[in-house]
Amino acid sequence: MDRWNWEKFEPTGGVMSKKWDVVIIGSGPNGLVAGAYLAKAGMKVLLLEKSYEAGGGLATEPVSIANRRMLHNTHAVYMMMVDYAPPYKDLQLEELYNLRHIYPPLQFAMPFTDGSCLCLHTDVDLTCDSISKFSKEDAGVYREIHHKYKGWMDDFLAPATYAPPVPTLEQVVLLQKTEMGREIAEISEKSPKDQVYELFGNERVRAMMLYIACMWGLDPEQEGVGFLVPLYLNRATNYRLTVRGTHSLAQSLIKIIVENGGMLLTSQMIKRIIVSDGRATGVEKEDGVVFEAEKAVISTIDQDQTFLKLVGEDKLDQDFVDAVNVWQWEHWSLLGIHMTLKEPPDFTVAKFAPELNRSFIYILGYETPQDVLDHYKTIGEGKLSEKAGFNCCFPTVHDPSQAPQELGFHSGLISEMAPYKLEGDADRWLRIKFKEEIAEKRIATLRRYAPNITEEKIRGVYVSTPGDIPNKFTNMVKGSIKQGQYHPLQMGYMRPNEYCSTHRSPLEGLYMGGACVYPGGTVLLGGGYLVANAVAEDLGIKKWWQEPEIVKNAKEKGLL
Repeated sequence: MDRWNWEKFEPTGGVMSKKWDVVIIGSGPNGLVAGAYLAKAGMKVLLLEKSYEAGGGLATEPVSIANRRMLHNTHAVYMMMVDYAPPYKDLQLEELYNLRHIYPPLQFAMPFTDGSCLCLHTDVDLTCDSISKFSKEDAGVYREIHHKYKGWMDDFLAPATYAPPVPTLEQVVLLQKTEMGREIAEISEKSPKDQVYELFGNERVRAMMLYIACMWGLDPEQEGVGFLVPLYLNRATNYRLTVRGTHSLAQSLIKIIVENGGMLLTSQMIKRIIVSDGRATGVEKEDGVVFEAEKAVISTIDQDQTFLKLVGEDKLDQDFVDAVNVWQWEHWSLLGIHMTLKEPPDFTVAKFAPELNRSFIYILGYETPQDVLDHYKTIGEGKLSEKAGFNCCFPTVHDPSQAPQELGFHSGLISEMAPYKLEGDADRWLRIKFKEEIAEKRIATLRRYAPNITEEKIRGVYVSTPGDIPNKFTNMVKGSIKQGQYHPLQMGYMRPNEYCSTHRSPLEGLYMGGACVYPGGTVLLGGGYLVANAVAEDLGIKKWWQEPEIVKNAKEKGLL
């Protein structure tokens, strides 16, 4: 108990008070990353979490009624930036904390009803071989952009993710100085659909590439955020699976915080951020307990809750309040169907190619790019498409540690983009019978491709709907899994607005580090990393970490 310093909690004026250097609101991936960096820098760090479990979207839970030892990744599962995100290297998560990732050589498989299958491998030659069965020309195009987009990731897209955002007009000027920059600037004005259609001619290839480009929430016909398309197409052969579940990443970060004298408190109901003379000085809970922050308060929850609820409009300029109020939440969310299976799926397309049963991710239910476009159209209309496709994965095929070995069970996840409100009613998602009906229909779609997944092979099903997400993760307002839409006016230096995108806020001592802030969500770890840098720089804290080489190189090339 000594390491927690409970004896230092002293009664002051009838409430419990404790002084910390930094108080962090929210212990999702970004809060934990910020806490780990600052605790290692010698700061006394306290993290406050509303839920009873830390980690936020890094959720691995025993939700199966079939066996409580089954682990299901009930939110994040595909780790996108393991090879670039500085925290993995800086914090020595693999070397010191036994964090492991599996990198399946077959990343995506997209079976079609005629028995054909399109695949993306980590090996570009194998990918081109697969594409050439549909179009030799498209295979050549893919080989070209595979190498080109890798260069773009190394030189600009990844470095920009882990460096403070540059004001929009300044970034445009910088990009115009190089051929690569001019090309990125040009495609940024194009929609995902335009880019995919310009690159590829075959309908099946277009369908896969369009889905992959948009599976994290890009509207296929939205212009202005086209720079994310090459990023997502590059990442499509770079996804990792966290051994023992994504919560293992959260656990590793928690260990670092605790080892360096920090504290994490869960089940904390926060009433307000204390503001004195225009400066954030601490946090008060609903029960009156006050935690003083002598140097900084970091919020990793959404900007609405941070400023409008916890700070209060009366302490903010009206222009800033207006900037917060125009924020747009995502128009879609996630429907997750988590299955406990007696055996892994045996896909029909694997009859003559057994390796197709070991793909990391499957895309099912789409035959043409128009199917993808129609799906997005129904989401925009607030409807649930009867023909909706989805992606799915079976983690235990690659990581047996996520299921009891002696039972031979396997886990499966169907993940579908769906509207938060169904014809204007979000509560409809919460009806048990409706959940069961939706799950049965989506499993029936899976069964068309993997006939062995019969009813008797399914031992348990847990359904998480867009209506459930904000109840579980309260900062994912309206089921918005990235704390806000990826929109031209909500990206880059404008995420969430020009006042907060550098992770500082108009209130001295109050910093922002969640997914609503640059660079965004999807477990990039960028928000937490960048807010830790901002706090360290403002407070004159000596950084124990170095600027990433990729960022240094991008700056030397004049791209940042």
